[in-house]
Amino acid sequence: MDGPHLLMNVVDAIGVDTRRGFPRLLAGTSHGHWGPSLFLSDDLGASWHESERAAIRFPEVTGATLVRVWQIQAAGSDQPGVVYAGTEPAALFRSEDGGVTYHMVEGLWNHPHRQRLVEWIPEAGALYLHTVVVDPRGSDTLTVGISAGGVYRTHDGGATWTASNAGIESRSLPTRYPEFGQCVHKIAMSPLAPRQLFLQNHGGVYRSDDDAATWTPISDGLPADFGFPVVAHPYRPGTAYVFPLGADTERMPPDRRCRVYRTPDAGRSWQALVDGLPEGPYFGSVLRDAMCADDGDPAGIYFGTRGGEVFASHDEGDSWGLVADHLPDVLCVRAICTDDHAA
Repeated sequence: MDGPHLLMNVVDAIGVDTRRGFPRLLAGTSHGHWGPSLFLSDDLGASWHESERAAIRFPEVTGATLVRVWQIQAAGSDQPGVVYAGTEPAALFRSEDGGVTYHMVEGLWNHPHRQRLVEWIPEAGALYLHTVVVDPRGSDTLTVGISAGGVYRTHDGGATWTASNAGIESRSLPTRYPEFGQCVHKIAMSPLAPRQLFLQNHGGVYRSDDDAATWTPISDGLPADFGFPVVAHPYRPGTAYVFPLGADTERMPPDRRCRVYRTPDAGRSWQALVDGLPEGPYFGSVLRDAMCADDGDPAGIYFGTRGGEVFASHDEGDSWGLVADHLPDVLCVRAICTDDHAA
């Protein structure tokens, strides 16, 4: 382990682009004095480049200002230069030069739901786009998660968008199953079965088997249905991981036990994974982008905590080891396999 890199910046989002033969790291940062920015590294963090002009800027006509970058996601191999960034205020930006410069995807910003959300839920003015899922069947199909707006999908590269929240419950709005307005925390897609997606909501874990058209609750068997991350196994459809928390008013693990839960059968059952994790009373939480998988065989699973710990499993969650501790809050964890080892 080395670092710290980008000293005294909050690193809100990390993206890894492996399409050019070497991994490009992209970091969305915020700084108390200099504000939000975006850095790139083509040597695994040995050096970083920041654009002289802000890489992500809201068009003046929007009247909006970038607060932070919540998500960085490379498109598929069919669009080798395209990188997406999700931001606060909730917007999607697209880069066509590998993440150096970006322009706003106006189709989502101009969606009529955005203004209705701000009017309907005044605090929704701080909407943020935290998840971008690129469909492996074609990069013009994207699924995004917006808090507190819900799930939206496009099939034409962002020109038009459709809300895809059927079946997702809202416990704080007058309508139990609204068309939009759900507080979605994270979305994950099974890469080898892209019609299947998993979703962690602000209360409720869900699965879709029809390209997010409808969602089915799969929380039975979990000690709680609140949490932030959800991770799909890279090559086992139906296998996913979550880290439950007690409730939105109790953001620590149920029974104060540090446990990752895995489903091998698309949510019909859940297994508590504890081998190697702390045994005593535990109070740390895991944020929405602080859990991930690599694409090794067997797959590595990783998570970081707000207590400054990073844990890794090299056997798909069956056992865990402590990678690092005494760090600041871990906001984002990303892992890739390079040569014969993970980075």
